[in-house]
Amino acid sequence: MNDAIRLTPLDNAIQHHHHAHHQIVIGLSGYAEFEIAGHGGVVAPLSGCLVPADVEHYYEGVGDNRQLIIDLPDDANAITGSHRALRALFDRPGYFALDESLQHYLHFLVQEMARPRHAPGEMLVTTLLSSIHARHHAAPLRPRVPRRLARALEIEALEQFVKARLDRPLSVSDLARTVSLSEAHFSERFRVQTGLSPYQFILRLRLERVHELVSATAMPLTEIAALTGFANPSALSHAFRRRYGHPPTTLRRA
Repeated sequence: MNDAIRLTPLDNAIQHHHHAHHQIVIGLSGYAEFEIAGHGGVVAPLSGCLVPADVEHYYEGVGDNRQLIIDLPDDANAITGSHRALRALFDRPGYFALDESLQHYLHFLVQEMARPRHAPGEMLVTTLLSSIHARHHAAPLRPRVPRRLARALEIEALEQFVKARLDRPLSVSDLARTVSLSEAHFSERFRVQTGLSPYQFILRLRLERVHELVSATAMPLTEIAALTGFANPSALSHAFRRRYGHPPTTLRRA
């Protein structure tokens, strides 16, 4: 059981997986963001989350952070035998905050685990779970409002951001910064929400603007390319043909 209690930071890049054991994560310093089976939340210092076994979850550490992580396989003493009722904590994902008494116990647990000869880990974990379980029955666990991880992206605002900068180089990181997300996480959530990659989204808006300018003006393709972020008329024509099935000059002949 001792190996199942870890004090560790979480990576500052989006990770996702599932595992065969239940897990409890409690923040010691810094922040981490979770999305567990669609339930988003923030693990701040002295708060935590419950991750049921075999449930897909995403997580990301925010800056410097340190977490207490406890893994609980199905046969762990803390959730079997006379403690079987504690398994109910993992019936669904949950987020919680530690009250003053549990904060003192957490401090004791962390200090105790650092001792060369410490109390049995199973006893420490069982006491922690029992205390959380008692509070869970008094007030059901509810997801805390996530700062970033599960927030829906405001596509219209991103579209306006891109349209105002079509004449400049734009990267995925430029878009991700506008909503305070890591590039990897932004790309993943953007694709889920729109069915497009951020690159496809930017290219589509560039080409829609090209279509407007070619149709409504006599502006040379060289000038249109500069206004819409293409390196030259050749690159513009190639992208336009792939999108619309014909070169831009076809619009003017029509």
